[in-house]
Amino acid sequence: MRKVYALALYLIILVPANAQEPIDWEMVGRIKHEGFNNSQVMEIMFQLTDVHGPRLTNSPGQLAAAAWAEQQLREWGASNVKQEAWGEFGRGWSTEHVALEMTAPGYASLIAYPKAWTASTDGVVSGQPVIVEISGPDDLDRYRGTLQDKIVILRPSRELDLHLDPLAVRHDKESLQKLTMDQVARPINRSSRNPARVNRWRADRKKVFDFYLEEEVALLLDASSRDYGTITVSAGGAYSPGEPAGPPTLTVSFEQLSRIVRLLDKDVPVELSASVSNTFYDDDFQGYNIIAEIPGSDRRLKDEVVMLGAHFDSWHAGTGATDNAAGSVVTMEVIRILKALNIKPRRTIRLALWTGEEQGLLGSRGYVKKRFGDRETMQLKAAHKNLAAYFNLDNGSGKIRGVYLQGNDAVRPIFEAWLKPFNDLGASSLAFRNTGGTDHLSFDALGLPGFQFIQDGLEYGSKTHHTNMDVYDHVVEADLMQAAVIMASFVYHAAQRDKKLPRKPLPVAATN
Repeated sequence: MRKVYALALYLIILVPANAQEPIDWEMVGRIKHEGFNNSQVMEIMFQLTDVHGPRLTNSPGQLAAAAWAEQQLREWGASNVKQEAWGEFGRGWSTEHVALEMTAPGYASLIAYPKAWTASTDGVVSGQPVIVEISGPDDLDRYRGTLQDKIVILRPSRELDLHLDPLAVRHDKESLQKLTMDQVARPINRSSRNPARVNRWRADRKKVFDFYLEEEVALLLDASSRDYGTITVSAGGAYSPGEPAGPPTLTVSFEQLSRIVRLLDKDVPVELSASVSNTFYDDDFQGYNIIAEIPGSDRRLKDEVVMLGAHFDSWHAGTGATDNAAGSVVTMEVIRILKALNIKPRRTIRLALWTGEEQGLLGSRGYVKKRFGDRETMQLKAAHKNLAAYFNLDNGSGKIRGVYLQGNDAVRPIFEAWLKPFNDLGASSLAFRNTGGTDHLSFDALGLPGFQFIQDGLEYGSKTHHTNMDVYDHVVEADLMQAAVIMASFVYHAAQRDKKLPRKPLPVAATN
């Protein structure tokens, strides 16, 4: 009898940890059926990108897309749908017209996009451009007093590289193994950079910015950091109220601007003609996140919250499809799926679509500070203890392959269990390491359990991230559907389990 008892005890010890975490297989099946057979991911994508994109924070496109998303969430039956202010952002901005042409030594229509928060040209500007090489304030004096009303080209600082790597990539066994074998959870904190160096860099940039304003240049042209006519473009001026607009600035395709520079270097006369019309919006400087809920039904747990989110804003050259309409589409589809199944979660499920992410996670940071506590002082609010989990999606439109644990190994057996129903869909990896650059960091910084999913990269790093190619055509429907059913299952199980997800120790106050 003792041998039988010992064997039973031995077998109990050997049972894998994920067997202890209950899985609602019936609900997983229902989620899969709804998500794969009745998916609306491409219709949502169409609305956010083709119809309303781009969605620069506080621009007309972002505001119209937010109004559409609110209405759609209400139609699906979500509760407490609203746009919630997270703090002051600043001015909106949009571009209405841009044209850049080379008229001599021959005609060429040039691919160019204005930088955000830069001014319009004074009508059509034309003439022979001049090249400048300015890497910092020490280079300014040799051009001072010579650039007024000129079309100024910033000489490219690189040469074209031959690209032999594939344009699009998916994780393979080797790359996923590399992720999972990395057992170092390196801190991800912008404040860890050398403050003196950062301040010098900012001061130098402002001196160069002010120089172009003082010189009253007619137009600035710089080269895209991408090749093959792909334009990477972000901001060239300030969105904060009271700050000056940036001088009229266009980012031009690398190959075309390089041709112009070669012609000028060989003393071949070049004539350019350009016109740019941009608009600033000062109606409301507040930034707003989109919030929607499925209320909890358990008397003891309904005040606890499981959150899912993605950033809603984008840059303006494309329509923000992979960065990050993809994440917004998937999280909205999660709400649609769960409402279509008429679930009654024990905890409240809350969707948040963030704005201001592209300017530094502003929407999620503002939300976390208002709802949960101050990262600088670590003064926590009552709601801090009630957040069960936050799940984020923002690494393009590739399918989910697993989860970054963000250094929280206590959730490993839980997530292993939750991924098991999706192993056949390619999702099984858990990476102990941190990952950065998106809104789960706002939660993690305050000691809250915030997680980003591991995704296939596809063309995100090579072609679409912050470029004019970030459009509907570069998303993969099957990947969005897969991500939506996995995220819906994760959110559902987090809302149903008896306990909140384990947490890491609270971080030390930044002001200490």
